[in-house]
Amino acid sequence: MAKRFGGKYSNQADDLPGDTPERGHYDGAKVDPVGARANLMFLPAVPMVFLALNDGAIGLMLGLVSAAILTLGAWLLRGGLQAEAAYNSRKVARRPAIPRKLFSAALIGIGIALAAYRSEPGLVAPILFGIATAALHIAAFGIDPLKSKGMEGVDTFQQDRVARVVDNAEAYLKDMSDAMLRASDRKMELRLEKFQTTARDLIRTVEEDPRDLTAARKYLGVYLMGARDATVKFADIYSRTRDAQARTDYATLLDDLDQNFAARTRKLLVEDRSDLNIEIDVLRDRLQREGVRLAPDDNT
Repeated sequence: MAKRFGGKYSNQADDLPGDTPERGHYDGAKVDPVGARANLMFLPAVPMVFLALNDGAIGLMLGLVSAAILTLGAWLLRGGLQAEAAYNSRKVARRPAIPRKLFSAALIGIGIALAAYRSEPGLVAPILFGIATAALHIAAFGIDPLKSKGMEGVDTFQQDRVARVVDNAEAYLKDMSDAMLRASDRKMELRLEKFQTTARDLIRTVEEDPRDLTAARKYLGVYLMGARDATVKFADIYSRTRDAQARTDYATLLDDLDQNFAARTRKLLVEDRSDLNIEIDVLRDRLQREGVRLAPDDNT
């Protein structure tokens, strides 16, 4: 008869308070934006080098330069896809400062044009090959976001301040994930991911309304830095000793952080709604003083 796996070193052997029986389901799961198609773009540079070894000095140099350009183009494509994914995940975002995907298409086209020139010297054929390759690259991967979104009426200075705080907060969250890998405890990784999702909800709330930065700065700075340090210490201790008490204490800390960050996010949303209602009431009073008749408020 089948028996569920368990034991001293099993993650299921010592369930913590608050654990749920679900497996493999949690909010905030992410898919790698790069994918296999982009990774395959590194391959053409490899045969380019080997094919150029017997082509003499000029052919060898053209092959090496072509391979280097193709590799740079593939690397820029990865960065462009990652930047586009970050742009799409936010409601308020600036367009990428560097159009990496467009630069990648141009470099891939140049690399293929040089490769074509090796076998068919001249200008017409290599240029046609290069243009066709760049066009196919754009058709396959698209272009970079060319304009910012959700930035209308946003103080750019304040948005820059928010961007710096958010970057630091994301760095703390990444450090926590990297440290947790040393603990080799899948259940605690899921618990950490749950808290990170809650923390990112707060981050997105501040990004959408930079005026919330003052109220959330301590959470995105001091508290996340402390959580990062606690995670590093837990991972170091637990990876060596498998201390059950340390695991329980760290899980309790994550639960407390999760609840406090969620409460702060809810409070900011309520305050934003209150500010909106105040602005609407002020505008209605001003219009009434100007003699403008307003329809009855359905919410009253």
